Amino acid sequence: MDVRILGGLSVRENGVSITPTAAAPRQLLALLTASADQVVPVTVLTEELWPSGAPRGARTELQSHIAELRTLIASALRGADPAEPRPGWSDRRTADAILVSQPGGYRLDTGGGAHDVWQFERAAGAGYRAMEAGDLPRAALRLGEALALWRGEPYAGVAAGPRLRREIERLEASRLSVLDQWVEAQLGLGHHAELVSELSGLVARYRTNEPLHAHYMVALLRCGHHDEALAAYERLRAALAGESGMEPSARVRRLHRSVLAVRNTAGRSVFGTQAPVRPLTRIPAHMAAHPSAHAPAHVPAQYSPVRARPVPVGSLV
Repeated sequence: MDVRILGGLSVRENGVSITPTAAAPRQLLALLTASADQVVPVTVLTEELWPSGAPRGARTELQSHIAELRTLIASALRGADPAEPRPGWSDRRTADAILVSQPGGYRLDTGGGAHDVWQFERAAGAGYRAMEAGDLPRAALRLGEALALWRGEPYAGVAAGPRLRREIERLEASRLSVLDQWVEAQLGLGHHAELVSELSGLVARYRTNEPLHAHYMVALLRCGHHDEALAAYERLRAALAGESGMEPSARVRRLHRSVLAVRNTAGRSVFGTQAPVRPLTRIPAHMAAHPSAHAPAHVPAQYSPVRARPVPVGSLV
């Protein structure tokens, strides 16, 4: 089975789509993919489909949607070659063996297939470990690979109930954490010039995101654009004041003062200089349209904004 949810929902068995077009079974399949290879209780499925309360006959309707999914799976199996035999498997999978009825719920059996969330988490985990080890080139590479798996918003086009909304929020938080760390790695490698245009678009979209603005200010400062870095701070300050009446955090204010100090000392940077390195990758196009960032730039600790700890990218729940 091949599961793709980092964008529109796409589920294929042996190369044949089993993704329904009708809203309810599509939503049901989406929730099953969010907990692939795990039993999803009927109570959870019911709450997802009817968040305001299950109507009379909800159990029968749920069983009807399950039957519809199994029909799609069976049709896909008839139109495809038998699955590659695996130890302990029969030579051909069946619909009932893929969408499995178990006491109290249902389980979508991927058969050890591909799931883009799992691929994302593996690449992200490798990137985080590389960051911790100080291997910035590998970190930038693996985190970039994780971001490249995203085709758009998770579960785009699927009606989301409470459980699926929580999963979408979890995935978005993980993506933002990876993006943050990727930008930090690229800044650490001296790729500030290559990041300026992407970060410019991100701060325009996320006008009150302090750490993202810190990334942008550092990139501008390293490029010698002191006045633009100061202007970015002023836009952040005005946006925060207008939205919440708050001032930027103490650490971001210290970063602002450091930019002023650099400008006033005619470009003698407190950040030092780094040799230019050819960028390992760029922010994927869709990330420039939809992402945010919450981690600080790779700058000396005394100027660093509050660090947002990476969101764990563990197994699906």
